[in-house]
Amino acid sequence: MKQRTHHPELQPSLGSSAAPQIVAVIPAHNEAGRIGAAIAALRAQSRALGPVVVVADNCTDATADVARRAGATVVESAGNRHKKAGALNQVLEQVLGDLADGDLVLVQDADTTLVPSFVASAVDAMADDVGAVGGIFYGEPGGGLLGMLQRIEFQRYAREIARRAYRADVLTGTATVFRVSTLRRIRQARLHGLIGGGTSYYSLASLTEDDEITKAVRTIGCRTVSPAGCRVVTEVMTTVPKLWHQRMRWQRGALENLRDYGWTTVTAPYFVRQILMGLSVLALALYLYFTVWMLARGRPEFSPFWVAVGLVFVVEKVVTARGTGIRSQLLAGTLAVELVYDLFQHAVYLRSLWDMARRREERWCAT
Repeated sequence: MKQRTHHPELQPSLGSSAAPQIVAVIPAHNEAGRIGAAIAALRAQSRALGPVVVVADNCTDATADVARRAGATVVESAGNRHKKAGALNQVLEQVLGDLADGDLVLVQDADTTLVPSFVASAVDAMADDVGAVGGIFYGEPGGGLLGMLQRIEFQRYAREIARRAYRADVLTGTATVFRVSTLRRIRQARLHGLIGGGTSYYSLASLTEDDEITKAVRTIGCRTVSPAGCRVVTEVMTTVPKLWHQRMRWQRGALENLRDYGWTTVTAPYFVRQILMGLSVLALALYLYFTVWMLARGRPEFSPFWVAVGLVFVVEKVVTARGTGIRSQLLAGTLAVELVYDLFQHAVYLRSLWDMARRREERWCAT
C-alpha cells in the first residue's frame, strides 16, 4: 500500500482577499482520452481558479501523464477500493487542510467539460444558506440514436430545473461546487452518527455518491441550487448494456439512499417522486394493455377528441426537445421511439425494486 504523500502545491495561499479560494478536484480512472479537455475547460473559466488536482485512481493508462502536461497537480490514490468516493475522500483530506470555511471546492468528472461561465455563476449563487451548487448537464454529440435519446432526456431535465427556480434535487457528479464548511459539517455529521456512509466526506456505502451527498447537504440544513450559467457537457452512453448499467446504478443507488436515510422532511419529496414513478410505470402498462386489447377486437375507432389529445402530446414532446436540434425534435414527434426508451427506463425501475426486495447486491460497472 502506498504511503500518503503530502502535496504542498495543493494548498493555495489564503491571503487577505475576501474572494473565496477555489480548488478543482477531478477524480479519474483511465481517462487519458478526456482529461485534457476537462482541464482545458477549467483553464478557460471567466473566473480564475486555484489549483486543479487530478486524482489518478488505480489508472493503467496515461491519465496521470496527460494531466501533468495539461498543468494539473496529480495525486495517485493509495490502496483505494471504494471507487470515486474513496478517491475523493483521500484527496479532500489533503486539499481541505489549509482552506478557510468560506473557500470552495469544485468536484467534477473527467469526462465532462464546463462552460466558461460555470465557476463565476457558482460563486454568484453561493448565498449564505447555499451549501453547494450543482451543474446542469447536457449530452455530448454522437452516440447515434441512443445518444440522441439521452440528449433529449437531459434537455428536458434542464427545463425541469429551470421551472423549479433552479433548485437542485441532485448535485450532479458531473460538476458541483461545495463550500468548504459544508464538506466539514458533513464529515462531522458522519463522525457523530447523524448521517451514515462512513467517517469522511463522501459516503462509501452508496452506489450514487452524488445523490447521497445531496441529501447530506440538505440534512445539515443547507440549500442546493443549479443556476442557469452552470452548464456542463458530459458523456453519453453509446451502447444499451452501458446505459443499462449506468441507469441501474443510478436507480438502485437512489432507492438505497432513501432506505438508509428513512422518511424525513428532506427525503419526503424523493419518496413521493419514486411513488409517482411507480404509478407512471403502472399507467403506461395499462395503456399498452388496453391498446392491444382494442386492436385485438378488430378495427379501432378513431375519435376526434382523442386524436386532438394525441396531437397535444406530440407538440409537448417536440417543444420540450427544443435545443437538441431539429433531428431530435422530429424523433420526439414520432412518440414511438421515445415510448421504447420509456419502457427501458421502466424496466430499470422494476428491476431495481426486484433486486432490492431479493437483497441482491448491485455490482459497480465501469461505463
